[in-house]
This record gives sequence, structure tokens and C-alpha cells, in this order.
Amino acid sequence: MSLSQLCYVPNMGMLALLGFAMIAAGQDHPAARAAREYRMSHERAIVDEFLSLLAIPNVASHAGDIARNVEHLQHLLAHRRIESQVLEVPNAPPVLYAEIRTPGATRTLMFYAHIDGQPVEPAQWQGSKPFTPVLKDRGGRVIALPEKFDPESRIYARSASDDKAPVMAMLAALDAMKAKGLALRSNLKFFFDGEEEAGSPNLRRYLEQYRDKLGADAWIFCDGPVHQSRKQQVVMGVRGVVGLNLTLYGAKRELHSGHYGNWAPNPLMMAAQLMASMRNEDGRILIPGFYDDVEPLSESEKQAVRNAPDIDAELKEELGLVRTEGNGKRIEELVNLPALNFRGMQAAGVGAQSRNVVPASTTISIDVRLVKGMDPQRVVDKFRQHLASQGYHVVTQEPDDAIRRKHPRICRLDAREGGYKAVRASMDLPISKEVIAAVKAARGDIVVLPTMGGSLPIAPIAEAFDKPVIIVPIANHDNNQHGHNENIRIQNLWDGIETLAALLNL
Repeated sequence: MSLSQLCYVPNMGMLALLGFAMIAAGQDHPAARAAREYRMSHERAIVDEFLSLLAIPNVASHAGDIARNVEHLQHLLAHRRIESQVLEVPNAPPVLYAEIRTPGATRTLMFYAHIDGQPVEPAQWQGSKPFTPVLKDRGGRVIALPEKFDPESRIYARSASDDKAPVMAMLAALDAMKAKGLALRSNLKFFFDGEEEAGSPNLRRYLEQYRDKLGADAWIFCDGPVHQSRKQQVVMGVRGVVGLNLTLYGAKRELHSGHYGNWAPNPLMMAAQLMASMRNEDGRILIPGFYDDVEPLSESEKQAVRNAPDIDAELKEELGLVRTEGNGKRIEELVNLPALNFRGMQAAGVGAQSRNVVPASTTISIDVRLVKGMDPQRVVDKFRQHLASQGYHVVTQEPDDAIRRKHPRICRLDAREGGYKAVRASMDLPISKEVIAAVKAARGDIVVLPTMGGSLPIAPIAEAFDKPVIIVPIANHDNNQHGHNENIRIQNLWDGIETLAALLNL
């Protein structure tokens, strides 16, 4: 069967069915309505197929597992008579590409999701294993799969939320539209990334090699969580990111703290002082010139931030926080500013591994979230300049004896993680307004924001095609993304199917 034969025939009688309860809830989009009706009679089948996808290990660095995920997803697409193609570039995980051509369509939309996941520590998972998906009830107890699901129950598995849930939502939405006889309006393309959790280092190569195939009028990214208020959100951009490690050196070996503790320089103390020179207790970055390139929000973007639900008090209660950083600014304001996060530090041992020594070295691991206007390389350069201003000789390799004898303070700067810029599409573009309107029709009261706090590999796409990229996430905000016990709330999966149906019907 050709791809054009996959297009669905309208059933206007079905479109006329609209219950009063759905009108009241705001679900008055015909495709979302069809998705809900379909889901209500196919819940177990949807979940069974989802669990089959979650059961395949998918740590981004394990090439064989990513290939198995691609093969399995190809099978799921073929079952729906959707042709797909494995895209490859040398020495990189594969990308799975699929396309549905719609006769008469004048627009092409690309839907992005990724099928790889973060590394796992199985011993840290409570009552389940990362790649043995289970359903847990509201009390966190593992339960058997029912035919009808409690919407507050959750599926636990790596990538249950990040990012296989949107993949399953897309497939179920297409099933629903076909079953209910709804016609597609746009050409649809699908890009399933196999290394997003590794930073998508080969994405630019894919975009260059398959430029003609990957062209679209807009990209819709289905990754990330809904707003913390549990409302569906549409986000026009993401922060960029750059990661780096700083290693500070003391003596060539660890020293007895009694004999040398107030004589030999302590790299751990040096690290604490250096970190304090980089940001204050309210999160304000103190590195000179750090905010110079920040592109301010437009008036409509500022208004969108003001219109967002104020969830700071609720989040503080949920997370056990008495105070937050930002000098009183709300979280929605702060994600539109750069952030410097100390994500880890390594020196000598602690707890049972602690020893009375002066450490030989200390490594600080940092991630910096960028906002629009900032360039990753310029950020690294500002770090290098700041280190020099604090009296450090900056190297990029392990210092030899000659360098040690010459410089009293040495810092190795490792910025090999690369990074990408922040990207933000205008809320005033026609496609932006269409997406917002469709999601509102599907979900009722939603949140529209200029920037998501996290980072996604959007910059290479925006730079390659100069087309808008809009983010419509579906996962619950408390999904333990990247952590132990990652999960997807069943209601978020159901809502996501409806949301994706509305977007696929643009």
C-alpha cells in the first residue's frame, strides 16, 4: 500500500458527536475527541504495546540496544502500514525516519521524539527494574494490568516518560484517527532520535546528509514534562547547554592531613572558594560579562510568563524547600535567565571511604543553561578568563612537573561535551498560533511559555532549516526524568494521545 492510501476518510457523523461533559472540560477538538473515544475502548491494547517498547533496554551509549529499539519501532510502524527508513551516518546510532504523504497537502510537519534513555542503576529502583516495566497503584504497589486503568496509576520503567510515551501517544493517535475516519490535512514526517540523551552529537551530520528528506515547514518536539500545575503546556523554545569540568591540583599525591593539613594547599578548599566566586547564594552568576549576550523577552513573551500559574508555593511544599534562589523571582521568570549548576564534585572519600588526607586534586562538574543570544564557546571563554582572574593557570591536559613547579594554582578546563544554543520561536507566527489553538481545543486551559527550563537539541535544526520548532510535552512533571523510578502517569498518557491527535490533524 502506498503512503497516500494511509490517509483517512472523513466521517462527518462521527465529528458531530460531542458530549456536554467534553465541552465543559474544553475537549472540543474533533481529533482529540476521536482519540478519547478510541482510547476508552482500547486501553489495555495501548498499554501492552507500550510495555513491549519499554522492555527494550535503550541506554544511549549502547549501540546494539538502540538498534533493537529502532527495529521494534519499525515493526510497530509497519503494522500501521507506515513506511519507515533507517537513516545512518558513520560511527553514530541510527535515526528512524517515517513519512505519511497527504494528497493535496500544502504543508509538512515534522514530529520529533527520541527513543534512547539515560543510564540506569538497577539497585536504586524501588520494587521494579528499569527495563521490566510495571504498573503501580496510587500507593506505589505493583499491580496486575487491568482492562480499564486508574488514571492516577503509573507505569515505571526507563524512558516511560522521557521519551517513549510521546512515541506511543503518536501511534495511538494515528490509530484513533484512522478508526474514526478523520482525514489528515498536512504531510507528516517523524524523526526518532537515537542519541538525544547523549547530547545528539551527530544530529548536525544527519541534518546535512539527509537535508532534502528532513525538510519541513515546522518541527514539533514531543519531549519533556507538562507544566508543574499539571496543565498542558506549549513552549516556544528551550535553554541551551554547555557542560565542563574543572580540575584543581594540590600535591602530586594525597598527603597525611596531620602532617600536612595546614601546609599543603587543599584542592577541595580551593574548589569551594572558586565556586563561591562564580555565583552567589541567589543563583546570580558573578563571572564578568556573563549576561552581556542575553536577548530579552518580547512584550508578548513577558505577558505569557506573567499569565502562567504561580506554582512556586506548591513546588516548595512538594520538594521540601523553605527558600528558593532567584531573589524572589518565580520559576517561570528564572528559566528565561542563564543558570550555572554545580552538578557534582569529586575529591577524596566520604563516609565509610573517608580518610584523613589532603586530596591531591578536586574536580568540579558544571552544566550551564544558556538563553537566547548566548554562544556556548563564548561562555567557555568567559570561564577561562574568570579562572585566570582568580590566579589560575589554565591547562587542557594533565599538568606535568614543569608546569607544577612554575604555577602555584593550576586548573584543567575540560569542555569536550560541546553544547548548543538556546532557541526560541516567536509566539506570533501563524504556525505558533495554530499549534496553541489546537492544543487549547484539545486540552482546555493550557500554559504557553517562551522557554522550557531544560535543554533539547533544537538549535541544530533551527540553524539548518530556519524553521520554527515548537515543544509540546506530555509527561507528568514528577516523572523522575533521568533518575531512578522514572514513570508516566496514566492520565498523562491518555491526555497525550488526545493532544498528539490534535497536532497530527493540523
